[in-house]
Amino acid sequence: FLGAGKPPMYGDYEAQRHWQEITYNLPIRQWYFNTSDNNLLYWGLDYPPLTAYHSFVCAYIAKLINPEWVALHTSRGHESQPHKLFMRTTVFVADLLVYIPAVILYCFSLKETSAKKKASICALCILLYPGLILIDHGHFQYPLSLGLALWAVLCLSHDWDLLGSVAFCLALNYKQMELYHSLPFFCYLLGKCFKKGLKGKGLVLLAKLAGTVLVSFAACWLPFGTDVEQIMQVLRRLFPIDRGLFEACMFSSPTHCPDKVANVWCSLSVLIKIKNVISPRTQLKLSFAVTFLSLLPACIKLTVQPSLRGFKFALVSCALSFFLFSFQVHEKSILLVSIPVCLIINEIPFMATWFLLVSTFSLLPLLLKDELLLPYAVTTPAFLAVCLASFSILEKTSAEDLQLKAFSLSLKGYVSWFKSFPRIVRSLFLLSLSLMGLLSVLSAALPPPQRLPDLFPVAVAVVSCLHFLLFLVYFNVVILWDSKNRGQKKIS
Repeated sequence: FLGAGKPPMYGDYEAQRHWQEITYNLPIRQWYFNTSDNNLLYWGLDYPPLTAYHSFVCAYIAKLINPEWVALHTSRGHESQPHKLFMRTTVFVADLLVYIPAVILYCFSLKETSAKKKASICALCILLYPGLILIDHGHFQYPLSLGLALWAVLCLSHDWDLLGSVAFCLALNYKQMELYHSLPFFCYLLGKCFKKGLKGKGLVLLAKLAGTVLVSFAACWLPFGTDVEQIMQVLRRLFPIDRGLFEACMFSSPTHCPDKVANVWCSLSVLIKIKNVISPRTQLKLSFAVTFLSLLPACIKLTVQPSLRGFKFALVSCALSFFLFSFQVHEKSILLVSIPVCLIINEIPFMATWFLLVSTFSLLPLLLKDELLLPYAVTTPAFLAVCLASFSILEKTSAEDLQLKAFSLSLKGYVSWFKSFPRIVRSLFLLSLSLMGLLSVLSAALPPPQRLPDLFPVAVAVVSCLHFLLFLVYFNVVILWDSKNRGQKKIS
């Protein structure tokens, strides 16, 4: 894992272990404050309370096995094999209890994959997505927020709106990055309330949803709710805007450059040093404005015409807008886009597979620093092979297969090349694969030019960003040209 055996910070593995040390040994009121026992510059907690509670539970179990693993101060940098096994087990258990069941139940509940064989194939492709495997188990992250968000989607697909709201509130209180998904949830549920009528059933549903959200947040924040300063300190830790446009977190290693994220701001900084031209406050306002404008069309469409299908596509579009344009984006945040894409892999297997391959490729600089080249080289082709065999993706490139039939009909007579559209799309896909493969080989095998030490990470980021911009246009076209509630049961 990144930073292993490298003091003084040791990497993300140590971050998770240190949070267990802090939450077990210190009272709750000190968890987010800088004290002599809790130096916030050394992996201070910067996730919401549910992450802290999870760390405490893991720490309690660790203490029973070996108290040295969570001993205050003296356990820093602890990397014994038994402890590594314990930490890996906690990730696997989180997968087994939350993420994997949500994926399996979601796939078996889809009307489009009613046959057990098709549902199994769909679940297999999602679970084999290399980006999540490499980050969760290679970079050491817990999948709980993504798993809870999947449970929320699953509940909403069965009209269990209150349970879905609880699940998403828990996801948001585990990692604040779930804000990427918050607007589609809000707009879909608000649209349902409008459809039911705000003078009758809709008003009742709205009141129930508001109460559910308030109770869920109150339960998560209860230990901090007695002191306003406690709440403000937690919020300052969750949203440290003073770190700048690119600084998503406190990077411990000088070899980890935060400016190589595959989003618009980092790609533009290759040509224009935004940090030197625009003040931090203006950067914040600019990123907020562009992000808001980019996701507005999908949110308006979802509110006016709420449908489960539109909701899933809006999750993709809005999360991608956040990744491309928002403030303080980390490389790993692309997973917040990829998981919703996994949910529609049965509907648009070609584009979903393409996106998931690009999202994994965009993580390449981070994976190389983690020494995960071999797992990347094995899991990525394996995922592509499974998708090719399962969905025959190269045969599903027509405008209808790509959900672009309505859009193509609106352009009929204006764009002559739509007849050769499938062949063009396949050619672009193969060109994209070749380019990603070439850059992967060059990044792994060749030292960069001395004058351009960041050449390959920058190339990966820019190429990935260009892909993501095209995907953003595509998903918005699908959303905006989708016929009203197509294939959806009526909201009553």
